[in-house]
Amino acid sequence: MGKPIALLIGVVENARKDWEALEDVAELRELTEGTREQFFQDCDNGVYDGVLAIYRTFYSISITGRLDAEFVSHLPSSVKFICHNGAGYDQIDIPPCTSRGITVSHTPKAVDAATADTALLLLLSALRHAWIPSSNLRAGKWRGDDFPLGHDPEGKVLGILGMGGIGTATALRAKAFEMEIVYHNRRPVAEGANLAKAEYVPDLDEFWRRCDVVSVHLPLNSGTRHFIGREELRKMKDGVVIVNTARGPVIDEEALVEALESGKVGSVGLDVFEREPEVHPGLVGNKRVALLPHIGTSTWETQYKMEKLVVDNVRSAVTEGRLLTVVPEQRE
Repeated sequence: MGKPIALLIGVVENARKDWEALEDVAELRELTEGTREQFFQDCDNGVYDGVLAIYRTFYSISITGRLDAEFVSHLPSSVKFICHNGAGYDQIDIPPCTSRGITVSHTPKAVDAATADTALLLLLSALRHAWIPSSNLRAGKWRGDDFPLGHDPEGKVLGILGMGGIGTATALRAKAFEMEIVYHNRRPVAEGANLAKAEYVPDLDEFWRRCDVVSVHLPLNSGTRHFIGREELRKMKDGVVIVNTARGPVIDEEALVEALESGKVGSVGLDVFEREPEVHPGLVGNKRVALLPHIGTSTWETQYKMEKLVVDNVRSAVTEGRLLTVVPEQRE
């Protein structure tokens, strides 16, 4: 009997040697281009028969599209594991995978530090309205005539919406700036795991009322899409600052633009957007918005950690028959 087959969809760049080292336990195959229709046809014609584990890169969506029920229905019966590169896995529909007996992994913890760093970068930029003097300087106007006074983080109430790994890392960093930390979660985190000594606020309306700054760390799913909309924004403090490094559709961008234009929202820091790579013109054109093009995990160290964790999941799949970092929905 030959080695089990592992299929890479997309490209591994930083942990390439680690991927190639899997040759000692698996036959490695790669798919770097093509269309969804061609992939389905190849699956139906037996091209991928025998594949046990799929290494799915975030950008493989340009090759195969979403991993939805249709995608899963075309996979050969040999596929038992999908190893996804990304802490967020909204490109994968978990229920059809579970129904087919396919276990899915993602890359939690590997992304925590870099994403939290990005959240703090955006938080400080939004509080200080840093984009305005920065753009004036580049335009040869030094600070410019519209140079605004910003705000200190010290003493401000930072609300962490979603106290997972990234939320916790963000809270710990914000603590160094002497911010008061509160958080809202489906349930309180264990006392020993609450390293930031943040206060749990179970009532969402109270959470909105208390926050000077809201930092979003929710996964994207059917229950969190537009979690922050007009009604939620209305309940927040006047001049509230909002930071989002999670997924763009968690916030209703149209409602956010309206709140910015009315002054209800004081400033915003965004690394993610509702219709990436498109950005709402009301955000691009507003000087009180700090914008980044989804670079939360864009460091060499973090990209390597993510790719290496996926490789480790593939290795565990083909040698142990299990994954190391299974998505929450499939954990026992």
